[in-house]
Amino acid sequence: MIPLSNAMQKTGAAATLADGLVSMVGDAGPRVFLVGLFVLVAVLGQLISNTATALIVIPIAITSAAELGISPIPVLMCVLVSSTAALLTPVATPANLMIMDPAGYRFADYSRLGIVVMAWYAVISILWVPFVWSF
Repeated sequence: MIPLSNAMQKTGAAATLADGLVSMVGDAGPRVFLVGLFVLVAVLGQLISNTATALIVIPIAITSAAELGISPIPVLMCVLVSSTAALLTPVATPANLMIMDPAGYRFADYSRLGIVVMAWYAVISILWVPFVWSF
């Protein structure tokens, strides 16, 4: 995924996706931008590995932060926390998939507890991260 991340930057795909994300958020402020970023990373993270998700979204996040004129540090920390919130499916992270069969879990079992933990990840990435690393 590292080559894909580099290609997104060099081809301008990251800038195009960042423009779309920034236009959806508009002038609502950096916290609303973090909400949109969290949702993007959280949804994508359920479908592919969390590491791949971070590598894909990092160029988009950096470009978006530059367009909004905010520090990239809290934005990247939001991506970091959000990408670890891949808890709703067994394919989201290798550890989930490894314990599925031995523990007797079904696909739907992950979402029961995962949604509660994911809500805490959202609180941390949207409220606490900007408190520690200011915009």
